[in-house]
Amino acid sequence: MADELRFPGYHHLTAVSAAIGENKRFYTEVMGLRLVKRSVNQDDVSAYHLFYADAAGTPGTDITFFDWDVPPERRGSGTITRTGFRVASQASLEYWAGRLADLGVSRGDVETVDGRAQLRFEDPEGQRLALVVDGGAGPGSVPWEASPVPAGHQLRGLGPVTMTVASLPPTDAVLREVANMRPLREYEDPERPGASVHVYGMDGEGPHAELHVAVRPDLPPARPGAGGVHHVAFRAPDDKTHRAWLDRLTEMRVPNSGWVDRFWFRSIYFREPGGILFEIATDGPGFTVDEDPATLGETVVLPPFLEPHRERIVGALKPID
Repeated sequence: MADELRFPGYHHLTAVSAAIGENKRFYTEVMGLRLVKRSVNQDDVSAYHLFYADAAGTPGTDITFFDWDVPPERRGSGTITRTGFRVASQASLEYWAGRLADLGVSRGDVETVDGRAQLRFEDPEGQRLALVVDGGAGPGSVPWEASPVPAGHQLRGLGPVTMTVASLPPTDAVLREVANMRPLREYEDPERPGASVHVYGMDGEGPHAELHVAVRPDLPPARPGAGGVHHVAFRAPDDKTHRAWLDRLTEMRVPNSGWVDRFWFRSIYFREPGGILFEIATDGPGFTVDEDPATLGETVVLPPFLEPHRERIVGALKPID
């Protein structure tokens, strides 16, 4: 089974915010995502952990944020440098270009990168984002009726994600030999003419199943901070597949976290040679295991092991609404 293991795509991406109230406003009111889980960082309960996704919290649609009072990220290599969200069509991209402009969000022009129309922009803290036309390829999302974005133009999910490394060969070896990704092609980096971006494929065709790796030996190492990405998570559809990935990492002597129970999903963490943190997360049990689908994200929820400490934890959190 080991050689048959493939990620179906992304599970989620987790980033850092030092202004969580403004962050919530941007991702719900501007990007039109639903706040589907309002919790805390399980390793640092003083910090919120907010999850934004489609109406149902479908794996592959969510971007999440740790609320840490830290300085801005120093940009560089050894980190994820742009998070793509998929839209269905050129018409959707044009809608978003107008929407972002109307809402005062600084953005680039609609452009073609790697053969696909896209729109690059940043959130208020400098989180680098892009909207990419997928032409209907890959899984869709569940429209959120309360979104300010019309259903036909709502974000369809993550992809592609771009990471930047100083040297390709060590990362290439892990992506191919450990993560079972396929080298597909390369293109010129739109942010650095003359530099290359290498595209790796997961299980499936389209941006939902692509990881883009920019090679930038000219950049200093990035310093983590607000506006930066903490880690990217790939999907394991079920516990059996998840266990197979853990066995694979162990057999290949890749240092990893072992099996971690995050309650809403199970996780395994490891770093690729460039220092970027990868996670493998299960699709289930999902965000409705402890909340009614109709009221997802409205109150602070805690995993069972933290519930006995609710009064202390919730009492220390700052209001964000």
